Amino acid sequence: MKKEKIIYWISTILFAGFMGMTAIPDILKQQEAVDFITKLGYPIYFIPFIGVLKLAGSIVLFIPGNFKLKEWAYAGIFFDLLGAIYSNVMVHGFDPGLLFMVPIIGLGIISYIYNDKLYLKS
Repeated sequence: MKKEKIIYWISTILFAGFMGMTAIPDILKQQEAVDFITKLGYPIYFIPFIGVLKLAGSIVLFIPGNFKLKEWAYAGIFFDLLGAIYSNVMVHGFDPGLLFMVPIIGLGIISYIYNDKLYLKS
């Protein structure tokens, strides 16, 4: 059980931390976020909206219990990641730089699996 908790917390901290850190430029509408989103064809008003949702989802992953809310947070974060990858591929074609998303998604999957293992047992 201790090993499972360690794996869960390390993967969750890294995954939610990454998502939380990527939310801040969106919320603040920093130029890099504006450039990224507008090059994909999304409107500027979408930037703080998606940033707030990413940050909220990241925070929810740290709240003990409330399994259903965590399910929604994981789903929303994965939709964001997969949507970003899909949008990039459709607009720019496949770029090997997108492979940096593989470990991020992997951390999210590990966090999700261990969340189930830990909290569905109890």
